[in-house]
Amino acid sequence: MFSTRSEARCDDGPACRTGGALSQYELRNLPTVARLIAWCAPARQKTHALPLFALLLLAAMPIQEEAPWSVLWTAPSILLAAMLIAWAAESAQFFIAQGFALAILAWLQTLPEFAVEAVLAWKQQVPLLLANLTGALRLLTGLGWPMIYVTAAFFHRRQTGKPLREIRLEGEHCVEVVGLLACMAYMTVVWWKSSLSLLDGAALVVIYVGYLMILSKVPARDAEGIEDLERVPRAIVLAPRAARLLAIGALFLGGGALIYLTAEPFLGSLLALSLTLGVPNFVFVQWVAPFVSEFPEKVSAFYWARTIKGAPMALMNMVSSNINQWTLLSAMLVVVFSISRGEPSTIPFDGRQRLEILMTLGQSLVGALFLVNMQLAWWEASALFGLWAIQFVLSPVEPGPGLVGSVAGHIHEYVTYAYLAWAAVEIVRMLMGKRQPEAFREFAAMWRRHVRPSAIK
Repeated sequence: MFSTRSEARCDDGPACRTGGALSQYELRNLPTVARLIAWCAPARQKTHALPLFALLLLAAMPIQEEAPWSVLWTAPSILLAAMLIAWAAESAQFFIAQGFALAILAWLQTLPEFAVEAVLAWKQQVPLLLANLTGALRLLTGLGWPMIYVTAAFFHRRQTGKPLREIRLEGEHCVEVVGLLACMAYMTVVWWKSSLSLLDGAALVVIYVGYLMILSKVPARDAEGIEDLERVPRAIVLAPRAARLLAIGALFLGGGALIYLTAEPFLGSLLALSLTLGVPNFVFVQWVAPFVSEFPEKVSAFYWARTIKGAPMALMNMVSSNINQWTLLSAMLVVVFSISRGEPSTIPFDGRQRLEILMTLGQSLVGALFLVNMQLAWWEASALFGLWAIQFVLSPVEPGPGLVGSVAGHIHEYVTYAYLAWAAVEIVRMLMGKRQPEAFREFAAMWRRHVRPSAIK
């Protein structure tokens, strides 16, 4: 599934023009997807195309076969990469908006996930690419968010001797909460019409760009929080301007490059390990691959969560990744799928795939509604984990006679109904004033203070 290489050639025609960035010989030797990206980007826009070019260059390559023991060096490499870009983002929040730094961080952290999805889209494996997308998103919300709370609660009790009732978000985090609701609103339209088109991809990119533009208007952090930083990011923040910029840039680039270089062997080693253990391909694609590809963001998020004060930032790291995958990743899928087919194409959804998407939307909606009052309580984190764990445990069980087999055969429907019913209850509670929509109030105030004045200028 992961070992077929694209062998499409590039003739000496207009499709080999590069605007001077690459030679004819170099362009011919690129995989087809990367070659088209290089050709399509005008020379003056090459710097903006480089991240996408690098991503698709990795995506168009095969997943190399690796020995299971390779995980002994690939896992530490991914861990190191996660720490480097976490330090960069933690330092950058004092000079640009924290949310904007987290958006950059989330994009770098999800490079492996983008690579896996691009390979599946290139090979037109629609069931598997949707299984990976929905599995990754549910893993973020159902396991990632609760684990951040558990980590913060553990260290809070160890330091204070008291339980942590909730993770309280900061005012600027309203942008992530509203942004998550916005992209889910459009993905509901995609689910309703049972297809993902290039037009949908463009709309999702516009949503993400608007999200970034709003984040860019939020002021950077005050210097009063510098003393709470760990040793490395604190040294960077206090360094002279030139050294500080160089260090932040080097950490972002170094961490991203390390993820780029080790993502493929890391995934290959896990694939070899899963085959050795007899894990089915579908289970690997929906659960093992997303867990592996999201490993960098989990590492950085748990690194922040253990400091307690960094728990809101850790949670927003996960939410930013949710937004990233609902928008940019979904848009990339249909673009790569269309290029692979050689014509503008639409990714259709069958009944099972629609159910997977609806369950994922229901889970994300419940999670977003939990955050509307700008906090994640202990029981909310427990609920997200409980519903995720139920369908995770029962999904591999074959339907059959008996209670377990009967429930397993319909577990996705049951959990989807539970998510949608819970979301309806939370919406009613919000309308009745039982759950305060603080995120919307904070967003409106932030818009008046920072976004609207800059738009007038």
